Amino acid sequence: MSTGRILVVDDEADIRSLLEEILSEEGYEVMSAANAAEARQRRGTLHPDLVLLDIWMPDVDGISLLREWSGSDKSRACPVVMMSGHGTVETAVEATRLGAFDFIEKPVSLAKLLRTVELALESGRVPARAVRKRMPANMVSVGRSRVMQSLREQCERVAAHATPVLLTGEPGSGREAFAEYIHSLGPRADEPFVRLVASAFPEEAADAALFGRVVGDGVEPGYLERARGGTLFIHQVSDLGPVAQRLLHGSLEAGRFTPVGGAEPQALDTRIISSGPPAFEHAVQRSGFRPELLMDLAVVVLKVPPLRDYAEDVPELLRHYLDALVDSDGLQFRRLSVAAQNRLRNYPWPGNVRELRNLIHRLLIIGGEEEIGLEEVEQLLAAKESADDAVLSLDLMALPLREAREQFERRYLQQQLRLCDGKVGQLAKRVGMERTHLYRKLRALGIDFRSGGGDD
Repeated sequence: MSTGRILVVDDEADIRSLLEEILSEEGYEVMSAANAAEARQRRGTLHPDLVLLDIWMPDVDGISLLREWSGSDKSRACPVVMMSGHGTVETAVEATRLGAFDFIEKPVSLAKLLRTVELALESGRVPARAVRKRMPANMVSVGRSRVMQSLREQCERVAAHATPVLLTGEPGSGREAFAEYIHSLGPRADEPFVRLVASAFPEEAADAALFGRVVGDGVEPGYLERARGGTLFIHQVSDLGPVAQRLLHGSLEAGRFTPVGGAEPQALDTRIISSGPPAFEHAVQRSGFRPELLMDLAVVVLKVPPLRDYAEDVPELLRHYLDALVDSDGLQFRRLSVAAQNRLRNYPWPGNVRELRNLIHRLLIIGGEEEIGLEEVEQLLAAKESADDAVLSLDLMALPLREAREQFERRYLQQQLRLCDGKVGQLAKRVGMERTHLYRKLRALGIDFRSGGGDD
């Protein structure tokens, strides 16, 4: 049975009654208030563990009440979740700045309500640091698209098990963020999350780096020991060298490892989550990666989509990073105009979520008017495209003509395919090619057009 005392503050009697009924059936002790005056009185005398606070009330609005409470006696502080059927982005941002735990829209989704209440009550029972450790604030929680909801659900299903997971996707798509999300939801959440960058892993001393080594009377821990009880995340596992692959496969098969210079084997108690390029699990023969190691690592394969596949979430991601970077870097708050958001929603984002975050970071560092307009965004995108063109030209100038032509065609068609949402029919019209010939060209250049929108 759930435990916790909840104060519902809303001027609409039907809403108060509905929330009381739902939360009471879940085992919570529920009280209510119809206005700010009643809310102050009940909060002061009944000491709730959580307040669900409506923003629009006739006497004092919820934001003003939250501001009042955030500056009052901290000994009576408890989590506050804001509610509104007429909320705006600015209101939600202001609420979180004043310390609100979350912001939910009315009509309230039952699943969203119960999950938010559970997390908010947990945040009041444990130190804030512990809550942040279990719930990393990253882009995973952002987005209502079907694509992202499905991926989050898959992550939640595998989180409870120690099964190795391979996350495939394009660079910048957020594979590490999803690895952290899986770790945070599982029984190892309070244990270490250790990151191993495969491209920087030393081949010449791979055994010491992976297993550790005896130094004097102690052991200098390797990656497997540092991640003991927790999760080892291998970034771009396809970049691991042959020696590292052999050692890792051996330790996974045996379930133990021995530090260099040591005599006693150590039990392997680490969950392995790794990332790789799109369709890596199907390209082992071409890549030269050890098939038996891939079988160990890819027990579950989750595909992290490119940002262009869930463009409807771009406005929410923009707001997320605006708020997060203002808080973390102490930058001046700015907001994007509707026209600017619409332009970025239709941008193909070849660098995915990482590119989006970097663009927002640049806009905040540059500074300017509080509202970021369409013209400012267009200037930034134009400057980026010019820089990309310059790099592309330099790359091609260093190649023989045949290879340069192939590189140009591949990059050109990949970019055009993104702009056509993966639809080959639209691409054929856009680039002026006969469709059958275009299919042959895409196959010859190794461009994956099946994962996009397909033939239209």
